[in-house]
Amino acid sequence: RRSRAMAAGGWSWFCALALGVSFLKCLLIPAYYSTDFEVHRNWLAITHNLPLSQWYYEATSEWTLDYPPFFAWFEYALSHIAKYFDPKILVIENLNYTSRATVFFQRFSVIFTDIMFTYAVHECCRLVNGKQAAKDILEKRTFILAVLLLWNFGLLIVDHIHFQYNGFLFGIMLLSVARLCQKRYLEGALLFAVLLHFKHIYLYVAPAYGTYLLRSYCFTANNAGGSLKWRSFSFLRVTLLGLIVCLVSALSLGPFIVLGQLPQVISRLFPFKRGLCHAYWAPNFWALYNAMDKALTIFGLKCNLLDPTKIPKASMTGGLVQEFQHTVLPSVTPLATLICTFISILPSVFCLWFKPRGPRGFLQCLVLCALSSFMFGWHVHEKAILLPILPLSLLSVQKVKDAGIYLILTTTGHFSLFPLLFTPAELPIKILLMLLFTVYSFSSLKSLFRRERPLLNWLETIYLVQLVPLEIFCEIVFPLTPWKQHFPFVPLLLTSVYCAVGVTYAWLKLYISVLTERISVRQKAE
Repeated sequence: RRSRAMAAGGWSWFCALALGVSFLKCLLIPAYYSTDFEVHRNWLAITHNLPLSQWYYEATSEWTLDYPPFFAWFEYALSHIAKYFDPKILVIENLNYTSRATVFFQRFSVIFTDIMFTYAVHECCRLVNGKQAAKDILEKRTFILAVLLLWNFGLLIVDHIHFQYNGFLFGIMLLSVARLCQKRYLEGALLFAVLLHFKHIYLYVAPAYGTYLLRSYCFTANNAGGSLKWRSFSFLRVTLLGLIVCLVSALSLGPFIVLGQLPQVISRLFPFKRGLCHAYWAPNFWALYNAMDKALTIFGLKCNLLDPTKIPKASMTGGLVQEFQHTVLPSVTPLATLICTFISILPSVFCLWFKPRGPRGFLQCLVLCALSSFMFGWHVHEKAILLPILPLSLLSVQKVKDAGIYLILTTTGHFSLFPLLFTPAELPIKILLMLLFTVYSFSSLKSLFRRERPLLNWLETIYLVQLVPLEIFCEIVFPLTPWKQHFPFVPLLLTSVYCAVGVTYAWLKLYISVLTERISVRQKAE
């Protein structure tokens, strides 16, 4: 009894952190919200009023249902609570309906479902518990990891200001990661299969899950040098994994297969008619590619190498648009992005298979799959940068080189989210929250690895410091110049391109780190 009481008391700080961030989320309820607020209100109305057969056909609003069926059922469940707050929320024709009760309900629904994320973070913290003796709780890996996850700046502004349900979904993902690291493979596989039918963006990290489960669960033994014992392959275990995937998929997609609507569901989930980039350029390879095309076009016009009459006007005056028209460089197709993504993911998957490092290797592959997909994917949302950042948090408290990469990726990735909150009232909020999280990240990780080499070199430090004058120019200087009228997209362009350099650098540095890392005897055994 005494040991249980001590254990409970030892985690009291976690409850304080969770309650503290929940209080902050409540304070953000009156803040600005994006069109995603109306998207989810519309989905509440669709799932509540219409039969299943019409969910993926209804198009009264432009924000049609385009998430997998499990998320539709999630909205259906929420709709039965929403009717007690304001029945008008559930009227399909009430486009852009935002009563006070609607705002409170939708905001609190995000806060409440974050319980899943909180529990998952707790389980992830247990993975690193006891690996470092520290007198001060503030210097323990578990405490630092809990803050980096629970108080993550990007997740706070995307979910609780911009408005989405990422915390709930990332909670399922992190819990599946924790279960796999605890060698509870079937439970981890089940959670990930369920997650895929909540939001299909997690397909990006499916290669990491599939390879790790096949390598660590379906093959039951390794040779002394760490190579695979092919005779240890278990048909029973493969069958169990296959059953889990098939049962979850049947539960999710089965009704639509029976109705003959699977093609319609898939067309909603994968709308390849959208452009290469989202509403503004996510800081990835295509942002650099597009910027290079603009620069070459300007150079070509000045040197009379290009015919001005043959250049699409939108490519030079439209700024950051979804249907970007390349002038000099070859236009990019969905197939080209798929090939680039596949090639960029392949080395990390090979590394996970041929150089197994146990749970650490799985996490590295997961982060690289997420980051590679962000770098080269088709129509990538800027918010997708959170997919590699959150699992990288688990690695950042383990080794100093991972901590340095984490700081570069989170600082540039989070800064790239600033344009999501473009209203003046949110300017001080996003700057303050970003500063608090960034300062804590640097100070805590520096303290954790104070006996090892510096987290960043001088060039990396200079690059990150330049984000300050960039923000000052975009928010204060540029609006006062005449350029604002003729080139309103310049701040977005500068932010996307500058951050793309940092994200690309972090991706390359992580890849080099993984490919050159030596495998310990313990990792070979695992």
